[in-house]
Amino acid sequence: MLDFLDARFGKERVMSKLSIGVVVPTLNATKDWSNFAPKLLESISPDRVLIIDSSSVDGTADLARAANFRVITIAREEFGHGRTRQLAVELLSTVDIIVFLTQDAVLESSNSICTLLQPFDDPTVVATFGRQLPREGATPIETHARLFNYPAQASERTLASRDQLGFKVIFISNSFAAYRRDTLVTVGGFPRNVIFGEDTIVAANLLLSGWKIAYVAEARVYHSHRYSWTQDFRRYFDIGVLHAQENWLLEKFGNTGGEGSRFVRSELKYLWPRYWWLIPSAVIHTALKFVGYRLGRIENRLSSRWKRKLSMHPNFWK
Repeated sequence: MLDFLDARFGKERVMSKLSIGVVVPTLNATKDWSNFAPKLLESISPDRVLIIDSSSVDGTADLARAANFRVITIAREEFGHGRTRQLAVELLSTVDIIVFLTQDAVLESSNSICTLLQPFDDPTVVATFGRQLPREGATPIETHARLFNYPAQASERTLASRDQLGFKVIFISNSFAAYRRDTLVTVGGFPRNVIFGEDTIVAANLLLSGWKIAYVAEARVYHSHRYSWTQDFRRYFDIGVLHAQENWLLEKFGNTGGEGSRFVRSELKYLWPRYWWLIPSAVIHTALKFVGYRLGRIENRLSSRWKRKLSMHPNFWK
């Protein structure tokens, strides 16, 4: 077995009986690289890192090779949120734990990955995900979304937790998450033909199979997005598509309406009165999310041409 951390980093060799692989899908990541790569290199030996690059044209793959990361290049049209991550699961056939990051998720410290893995001391915990903090320069609306979805308190979730959390029980993010590979494989791995939300589907399958998922609030990355009105509309259109095409998620874990209402109330409370002038924009964001989601739920009535126009992932419809 491989040690988790290279001895030269002077870290404690936790999880020394388990082998670890870190996977990062990339596309034109040079603008994020100077923040992202140094923190990752401080955290883990580069030979543990697999970059799956979707034919970047800005030199991303060259930067990754220069950092001594392993690089696999795929055609851009071959990328899929589930398909590409499942490719990684198949390529890393000898590791015990797979950690997923996105190219713009900057580790808060060199201990972030190590902390993310600590719950695996419990053999019934088969997936973990960390806390995402707002990036430097984040807007108040952007900041609230991270504070709402990623609280400061850690937690463990089982299937029984859905009685309290409802649909939120299967919330997880592959921007910073880790999985036991063998268990991931036994529940079918990541779905290949899904618009996105591959992490949500896996979380549902893991809980339905009787396993635990841990939210590790002490393991942190900086990761947030300043979505425009159009981007929020398209993102929620795709969420609606996911829920329409994977309707069993709603059947097993309940609808999302209650959580959406709670988010809106929390957002307005956060903005008032300190950021009162942003409330009209927040209301427009909410309205566009709602419209986008409802259109996504009826995607089967729309032409492929319209779905490509409305979606944040138009290649999915080709």
